[in-house]
Amino acid sequence: MGGNVTGTTTKRMRARWSALAVGMVLVVGVSATGAGAQSSSKEKPTATDIGITAKEIRVAVIADVETPLAPGLFQGSVYGVQGWAKYVNKKGGLAGRKVVVDFIDSKLNASDTRNAFIKACQEDFVVIGASALFVNNVSDIETCVNQAGVAAGLPDFAVVTTELDQQCSPTTISVNPPQIICSTKDDSPQTYQANAGRAAYYQKKFGKNLHGVYLYASDIKAANNANRATMTGMQEEGIKADQEFDVSSRAPQSAYTPIVQAMKEKGSNYAQSGAAQNSTVALRKEAKLQGLQGVKVWDCTLQCYDKKFIEQGGADVEGQFVALLFLPFDETKTNTMLADFIKYTGKDKADGFGIQAWASGLLFAEAVNATVAQSGVNGVNREAIFTEVAKINEFDAGGMLGKTNVADKETTPCYALVQVKGGEFKRVWPTKAGTFDCKASNVVQLKLDLLSR
Repeated sequence: MGGNVTGTTTKRMRARWSALAVGMVLVVGVSATGAGAQSSSKEKPTATDIGITAKEIRVAVIADVETPLAPGLFQGSVYGVQGWAKYVNKKGGLAGRKVVVDFIDSKLNASDTRNAFIKACQEDFVVIGASALFVNNVSDIETCVNQAGVAAGLPDFAVVTTELDQQCSPTTISVNPPQIICSTKDDSPQTYQANAGRAAYYQKKFGKNLHGVYLYASDIKAANNANRATMTGMQEEGIKADQEFDVSSRAPQSAYTPIVQAMKEKGSNYAQSGAAQNSTVALRKEAKLQGLQGVKVWDCTLQCYDKKFIEQGGADVEGQFVALLFLPFDETKTNTMLADFIKYTGKDKADGFGIQAWASGLLFAEAVNATVAQSGVNGVNREAIFTEVAKINEFDAGGMLGKTNVADKETTPCYALVQVKGGEFKRVWPTKAGTFDCKASNVVQLKLDLLSR
């Protein structure tokens, strides 16, 4: 049963942060590309907040990178922010200042993550591209003081948000908003919104009788819960679950033997993996080893959109589908921002987390430029960033992403679908390069009680 994106989400960010008084300095236009707007007066930049001097705007990227569980886990987010900074500085910086990036490794550890945000609060203006799975304490972020010693909050332009407290915090700003409708966080069950649009594509192409297994990552509960909202949406759209399995990303291929056997017994023709890419590779290799036949759709979450997935899986991962929130990387001719992302980040370093980190930088830049347009180059402070973000009801990162209501934290209805063909990711839907499927019916609303699990 399909559903529409509704206006259920409250305007919490608008309510929390009051608008600043309009300054006397006007500027010439606001750039849609993320490059800084320049003041029409002779106003000289000064230090206006923590992390902002007359010459620099310091931003932190906090990410789980050095971890034995998954070495280099969110390195792509770091590359994305660093690439965005190069791009912005090449175009003149922001608010008359150079952007400087501080990388802080959260190391897939709650203590390191908390210390990382405390450090960013004390030394950097904002956090961009945050990709940390253990943001268990948002009070440090929400009570972060500004240059005047006032608890203004630390703007957290996050890419990965698994903890509900972070997702629903007024300090969290995401180009990929959370699935929970935050006004229902204290309800039992909660209300979630999931983009399950590709279910309609699968059913049209392969028939209505799709059913199979759903695999969830067992290593981190919050990540497991996030996948459940998405996968429940697919089930609501008619792709029924024969069985569901929790599996560790560290599990050997032998752990998938009973899963494949269960698929054989049930005659499963669909499989969706929400675990890490290596987990999906192990599943596909075990299916090949056991001679599993009849699977029409091998489905995977965003993390499979990585050249490492194809390198590790080889011919065994042929036919794998992956749904994207952004344009495929080989479509640079259709979008100049995508071309710049690849150019400044590096073709070999670009991944799904990196492009969202870059987009987070663009969102931050849009808020900075809007502030400069109203209050001049010295009107930029943390309170102003929150104020301007709360006005952004439509954001698409220069066309790289499907349109998203960032201010109201609404799940985007937009997606593009790629499939592994001949050892490469190829667009299959929509068929026209540079486009997204953005039907409102792609978003399903559902009731789930994930907080008591």
